[in-house]
Amino acid sequence: MTRIKGYDGDGIRVTYEADLCIHAAECVRRLPAVFDPGRRPWIEAGAAPAERVAGVVHRCPTGALQYQRLDGGADETPSAENELRVIPRGPIYAVGDLVIQDAERREIGRSTRVAFCRCGASRNKPYCDGRHALIGFADDGVLGEPKVRAMDEHARELSIRLRPDGPLVLEGRFAIKGADGTTTGGGGGALCRCGGSGNKPFCDGSHRENGFKAEDPAAR
Repeated sequence: MTRIKGYDGDGIRVTYEADLCIHAAECVRRLPAVFDPGRRPWIEAGAAPAERVAGVVHRCPTGALQYQRLDGGADETPSAENELRVIPRGPIYAVGDLVIQDAERREIGRSTRVAFCRCGASRNKPYCDGRHALIGFADDGVLGEPKVRAMDEHARELSIRLRPDGPLVLEGRFAIKGADGTTTGGGGGALCRCGGSGNKPFCDGSHRENGFKAEDPAAR
């Protein structure tokens, strides 16, 4: 069950979805007066100006933290570009106008920030839950041979479709950046999420050989 809690401050409401959090700790490092995991409640949304709180929430890479302005300030809007960033020994961080779809292309989620599992071990697929560290996922995050289709210059949103027991299928407009700074762009492609591809982060069909199963909560 999704657990979302709300915390009200002066001019802003911060929400926290525990099931998406992987403790990247951007919030704690940047604004400890507001975000302190050693305190209860751990979020004091009124301990800093609303503009500053919103700026830090925007840096949460998983989307576990969201905000709503109550003072007439602007709510979060998607980044102008859809970008996927491959984290060494970790997930793919995605930002932009992101639409998550089931295998039949039905929309099951929409976000501006998501961390997608790519080690195959998450119990909250397609989202990362931090188990890459427990299983010793060792990929260095460097891009393999690009397997992308031509970019649609008119596309704005990026659809991420969950193939049953298979990859994340991308359709739209995106750039993907490896850990060494190498970047490629495209309008479509498939990203490995079983952890077994020899061409990470791109799918090479290994999921069909290694028995990968993806019981995606988002697709239920």
